[in-house]
Amino acid sequence: MSEVKNKKFQSGFQHTEIGIFPNDWSIHQLVDVAENNGLVRGPFGGALKKSSFVKKGFKVYEQRNAIYSSVDIGRYYISASKFQELSRFSLNSGDFIVSCSGTIGKIYQIPKNAPKGIINQALLKIKLNSLIEPRYFYQVFNSDSFQDRITDSTQGGAMKNLIGMSEFKKSIIPLPSLQEQTAIATALSDVDNLIQSIEKLIAKKEAIKTGTMQQLLTGKTRLPEFATRDDGSPKRFKQTELGKIPEDWELISIREICDFITGFPFPSSKYQESGIKLLRGSNVKRGNTDWSDNITKFWADSTSGIEQYLLQEGDVVISMDGSLVGRSFAQLSDTDLPALLLQRVARLRSKSISQDYLKEWVCSPVFSDYCDSVKTVTAIPHISPADILNFRLFVPSTRKEQTTIATILSDMDAEIQTLQQRLEKTKDIKQGMMQQLLTGKVRLAH
Repeated sequence: MSEVKNKKFQSGFQHTEIGIFPNDWSIHQLVDVAENNGLVRGPFGGALKKSSFVKKGFKVYEQRNAIYSSVDIGRYYISASKFQELSRFSLNSGDFIVSCSGTIGKIYQIPKNAPKGIINQALLKIKLNSLIEPRYFYQVFNSDSFQDRITDSTQGGAMKNLIGMSEFKKSIIPLPSLQEQTAIATALSDVDNLIQSIEKLIAKKEAIKTGTMQQLLTGKTRLPEFATRDDGSPKRFKQTELGKIPEDWELISIREICDFITGFPFPSSKYQESGIKLLRGSNVKRGNTDWSDNITKFWADSTSGIEQYLLQEGDVVISMDGSLVGRSFAQLSDTDLPALLLQRVARLRSKSISQDYLKEWVCSPVFSDYCDSVKTVTAIPHISPADILNFRLFVPSTRKEQTTIATILSDMDAEIQTLQQRLEKTKDIKQGMMQQLLTGKVRLAH
């Protein structure tokens, strides 16, 4: 066993090449906690050709299985004879797979009753020995410090973003007793379970919001106070080019209802360290603005002739370029201002309909699907001003109904945002726990 040398640092602690740990912890390399031949890289070269794949058989596990933590993803299978030939690459329940090229460092443990199969060339298999508790290993592997060491072991040049196996095997693993490993793993796993439950709740709320949007924004579901005529009879539907809508609604294009402009090409050579914020495409995210220091630029507030590009509270802005075109939008609040509109970002401002209602349409799947249908298929996808202006939406005849619909959807957004904030806070707590528990700065009773 190649236990790493260390020296006494202070009373009760030792100083190692990766930091300070309790004296009663042992410091090992990754290869030490794996069974003999338990660190295996997937087959290279001609060992696993697509020509050898069959429609049914033994599963070929791919990088996506590690990235998305699922055994259900997969496209390829091999025959029983090929499986026997490549048996050293086979997986059993409890084994770990690690993505080791491109998106490196994602880890997943093969569950019970998973389909039998082998790893492909983009995966590494790890079979642990009895020195380490698997859940503890999973937590150490996912820690920031260990992930940084994986990054340091990657190769460059033609082999860029490929884990260098010789260095990877030497990655340091600090080991308390098995009892303490179990205590640490249990504490961190409990927080993981909480994180997963919040993520599932967010996904459920988002699905409910999407379904509610589809009903309310099309008038398929009418709110009771708007569903009947003055005489109490139910309002009917009428046919339009885009389907049936309530009789008192209209099918209207953005062109007909919005004051629309795109931003000015403020030259980057004249950006300032302070002044008025410039709203660029990089500041527009999925439903919100991002004014992080590393992406926010400024313009001198003394420049004349820029008044028409000054943004207002309630303005809806849409990024017109990028992989998320049609999904990068925001409605501005007073905290975003003052700000100026930069080129390749569109601004929508309407006096004829509710801005909040307009925003709900821009964040709807209908708008994103529309943008997908009209965007250019190039290295940097983009949509044109005409594409946005030609988008059509269903609009209730009264401002009150527009506002009521928008309020319901906005309240659902606020609930989701509260959950997302709770999720981020819980993740921060988990990171703090990892930094304390995985270094022995805080010890658990066991």
